[in-house]
Formats: sequence, C-alpha cells, structure tokens
Amino acid sequence: MADNGQIDCFSTMASTPILTVKTLHINSAILAARSRFFIKLFSNGMNESDQTHPRIRIADSEEKAFMELLSFMYSGKLTTIEPTLLLDILMAADKFEVLSCMRYCSQLLRSLPMTTESALLYLDHPCSLSMAAEAQSVVGAAREFLAEKYKILDKFEEVMNISLSGIEAIFSSTDIQVASEDAVYNFLLEWARARYLEPEERREILSSRLLPLVRFSHMTCAALQEILACTDDDIDREQVTKRINEVLLHKAYPTQMEGALAADVSTLDWQSAERTYGSKHVKAVAFDRPYPQVIVYMDLTRAECSGFFPSGVILSDWFNLAGQKFYLMANCVLDEETELYSFCLWLGIYGNSISGSSCFDIEFAARTRSSGKFLSKYGGRHTFSGSLLEGCDDLFGVPWSTFIADDSLFIDGVLHLRVDLTAVEQPELQT
Repeated sequence: MADNGQIDCFSTMASTPILTVKTLHINSAILAARSRFFIKLFSNGMNESDQTHPRIRIADSEEKAFMELLSFMYSGKLTTIEPTLLLDILMAADKFEVLSCMRYCSQLLRSLPMTTESALLYLDHPCSLSMAAEAQSVVGAAREFLAEKYKILDKFEEVMNISLSGIEAIFSSTDIQVASEDAVYNFLLEWARARYLEPEERREILSSRLLPLVRFSHMTCAALQEILACTDDDIDREQVTKRINEVLLHKAYPTQMEGALAADVSTLDWQSAERTYGSKHVKAVAFDRPYPQVIVYMDLTRAECSGFFPSGVILSDWFNLAGQKFYLMANCVLDEETELYSFCLWLGIYGNSISGSSCFDIEFAARTRSSGKFLSKYGGRHTFSGSLLEGCDDLFGVPWSTFIADDSLFIDGVLHLRVDLTAVEQPELQT
C-alpha cells in the first residue's frame, strides 16, 4: 500500500445523471488507519480493476459531509457544530466505517442544547433508521427530550404539528400524564386524519405505527365497546377487534385469561404499564335486566386521598347507563359551619344536558376491614334535572383527619368504594 496517492470522487446530482469527478490527493496510510472501508478499498479495489487509483461514488448532497469526514481523518477535528451537517457527517462516517468520527459526532450532538426542532431533526434524519450505537444514542436522547418536554399533556393541540417520529417518541412513554387512554386513542385518530389525507396511507400508518402506541388495557370498557360498534374505515377492523376482545376478556376474567394470553407472546396489551391519568380507573359491571343497572368499583389509595386535601379533586373514567355518560368525583370539602374537612363522593353526568332516563336509584358503599363486605353509606332515588351532580358531602360522617387515619376503611392502604346505579322506569303521564 502506497503512503501517498489519490482517489477519484464521483458525485451525482439527484435530478440528473451527470457525474462530477474530483481528484483528491490523499495519504493512504492515514485513511487506512482510520477506516476499515479504506483498508479494503486500497487493498482489494486496486487489485480487482485496471484503475490507476481508487474511485468513490457519492451523491451530490453527500459531498460536503464527505470532505468534512476526510478532514477529520487527518486532524481529528470538525469545522462545524451545525446539527444538520453533523448528522450528515455521522451518516458518512457510518458509510465509510470511520468509528472515531462517529463517536465524535455523537458526543458533539449530545452536548448541543436540545430543542423540539433539533430533536425532530435527529429523529427524522435518514441516519436514524439504521445506524450504529453511536447514532442511536443521539436518537435516544431526542426521544427522551420529547417525552419529557410533553410529559404533561393538558392540551393535545400542543403536539398536533409534531412529526410521526416525534409522536411515536412521546406516546411510547409511560411517564406522560394524560386525561385518559381513551383520549390518547382519539387524539391519534385525529392526528392521522389531519396528516394523511390519502385513506390507504392513513390506514397503514394507524395500523403499523400509531395504534400500537395505544394501551388498550387501560381504556374504559365503554370506549372499547364504542370502538367495536363503530364502522370506522380508518382502522384495521380485524386487528383492533382482536386486541380489544382480548382486553375485555382479561378485564372480565383476569385469572383465567392470564395463562392463556401469557402463552401468546404477541398479546401484550393487558401487560402494558399504566400511564399517569387525570381520571381514575374504575371497574364497571353492567346489567340489562330486570332494569338497566351498573355497579362501579373505584379504589383510592391513602396517598391519593391525602393528595386532594384540602381542596383537591379526583375524577373517574366515564361509564354508560341508559344513554347517559356518568363519572364519579371524590374530593375534600371544608364545612364552613363546623370548620372541619370531610371526604365527599359525587355522581355526575357528562355534558350540559341529559337524554333518555333521568331518574336513578343511587347507592354509595365502602368495604370495611371488619366484615370484608361493602356497607352502604349513602343512597336514595334522584331525578337529574337542573343539576347534573348528585352525592354526599360527608360520606363517612367523620372529620378528614379521622377518615384518613382509619385503617378499617383503608385496607392495606386502599379505600374500596362501590357505586350502584339503577335506571328507574317512570310511568307515562295519563292525558
């Protein structure tokens, strides 16, 4: 191998087949010492052809990065800290197997201040698809940055303009705080419809990239049933129906289904971690006969209850009965007369109006340690008319300090609540 020589660098324009040839004078020993690609080029390339010196073909868009790479191989330094060019150099270093430059670019990129724009640049750059560990560390840092920046998603409008790779980074995270997993599903549908106007492309993106981000096991049963009943052409009905049916079966028969689903490695929905939701998960058991009825179970930890003292509130997922969407609300309220705080539980209807049946029998109950059973704490018949909220402002009849310390209510640190709601058939008025 000669110590000094030259290579012909062919660059091609993307829009034309014209070749531009540049002859570069190089030190073959230095290049070979830095790159396995150049070792093979100088050792084998010359022997297998009649060329007087090696030739390299690159795209016109790669030329600037390639020249920076050659400069680095001689000096160990780069002349830029511009993120886009650094990514191009990193891509060139991977292509020409210059591991030291890949490490240098990776370290330099991670040292630069991360912004939403730079994070998306790293994720959307072609090199992020199939690069070595040095490049993947930059991509990983970008994903972590976006997941942390959009950790609290009060308004999904904030991420409507984020690219697909950014959406994947954000909604792959367990740490994001959202109102509910139902809201995640609805947002991803809305985002896909706004971004991909061609139906087939939109369906493919939803099926392969977006719906796998949804943690169906943490959606409400009511929302899952609505998805099963809808005729939305944007989603793969067979794929989604299979996943939802498995989740519903696991919710209904957790012990029996656990072994069956564990044997199927492709079934992971029921094992997915729970995010931090603004609404509290409930388990709802519905009956159609003899009257429309739903029994709802909500568990609150002592830490959760302590968290909404003195004026906080926690809302449950919604559930259906007789054409209405209901939710539970637990909070802490100060009685101005006694100046004592107490635990309150309410049943509410979503929206500003009601439809269908408006008269219901309501019972609130709590499990006690001594009996192990749910004991009724509040009940009665209520007709929703002006107010869409009904409940009890002192469910246990004791001050907050007594309630929060009561180990007969907090069984192993958990307060178990049950709400029984039955629609009442109202007789028709005689005319």
